[in-house]
Amino acid sequence: MVYREAVKVVSNHGVPTFHNVTQATRDVAARSGIQNGIVSIYSHHTTCCVITQECAFDLSMTGLETLQLDFVEVFESIIPTCRKEGMYRHPGPKALAFAAEHGEDARGCHNTDAHLRSAMVGRSENIPLIDGELDLGEFGYVYFIDFDQTRARERTVQITVIGD
Repeated sequence: MVYREAVKVVSNHGVPTFHNVTQATRDVAARSGIQNGIVSIYSHHTTCCVITQECAFDLSMTGLETLQLDFVEVFESIIPTCRKEGMYRHPGPKALAFAAEHGEDARGCHNTDAHLRSAMVGRSENIPLIDGELDLGEFGYVYFIDFDQTRARERTVQITVIGD
């Protein structure tokens, strides 16, 4: 049996946004009626990713959990946030023209860092479903991360439950 739902989240402007989608994932799994199988959490957005990680509980002054801020800062040292035109080869003139034809401004296209970060982390997680419960371990949470800082926007988290 296969059951799927889409969950909407709204990301912030100016910072990577971490969405705790653990409860939403549990709720979808419960509504599926499936007891044993796999739960797939996926992003079709190419600047977003999905991870499992523990909750750090403590918040930094940015509003991110301390572990989330550490995650962002490690990426900042490897793949710096695009702060000026020409910092990365992407977007080129063809990409900018395509974006303009689809109503996106040039600033919104300068999100190469988000694409690279997402590609490194991955856009999905698969979690075993055992006796109707997500097998996240004692400290596991599911986070949907939007690395694109160019503007606030609505995102879609795809949650699919496969099993019996």
